[in-house]
Amino acid sequence: METGLDALRTDMDLVAEYQERVFARQVAVEHQHDGRFVSDRAFDNVAYVAEHTTNAAAMMNDQRFLDYMAWVSDGIVFFLRPHPSLLKGDGVRAGVSWDSVLRIDGMVKLMLEQHGVAYLPIESVSMQERVRAVEFVLRRCGLEAPAHRPEPRPRPELRLRPEARPTLPPEIRPSLPPEIRPSLPPEIRNAPGRAAPAPVLNAGVESWPYALVDHGDHEA
Repeated sequence: METGLDALRTDMDLVAEYQERVFARQVAVEHQHDGRFVSDRAFDNVAYVAEHTTNAAAMMNDQRFLDYMAWVSDGIVFFLRPHPSLLKGDGVRAGVSWDSVLRIDGMVKLMLEQHGVAYLPIESVSMQERVRAVEFVLRRCGLEAPAHRPEPRPRPELRLRPEARPTLPPEIRPSLPPEIRPSLPPEIRNAPGRAAPAPVLNAGVESWPYALVDHGDHEA
């Protein structure tokens, strides 16, 4: 079905046919699923039929509509209520009127009550509170969704340029223990003019405090 938006807004017969096809497609798509599914639309387009066409009575008295309402009542229905802060144009409709939104909302609630569909009204604008309400109901129905655990992001490797690496002054550079100090080759260690290495005090804890006594010959 191809037609312009201007024609849909002015031709009652054309817009009635369009809404009937929208409803039939909604029913067909839902029945394609054998298991559980989520749908953000249902029979709400029938409220638009009552708002913009003249065949609302014919559609609501059709057996397809009655069967569909029984199908909806077997599911879990969340009824999201409108709020002025959420009123935004979608770029398709000619305009969005708050009064029109309230009329559609009232007709949807009337059909829910008329056909005995159990539903949970959600009036909070907070998305977090809406999610919590849905999670609460689904958990009580044994339909708890698996917890979402974000995958850890790899941390970038930090590399410093040679000129940016910090260096310690000689006086505070850590000294290595004797057992891991690098040793010099004999030809360099005994080279003429090279100062003799300082004696290493090999004292254990059991020699304290005698290891600190200087036994050298000194003049008084």
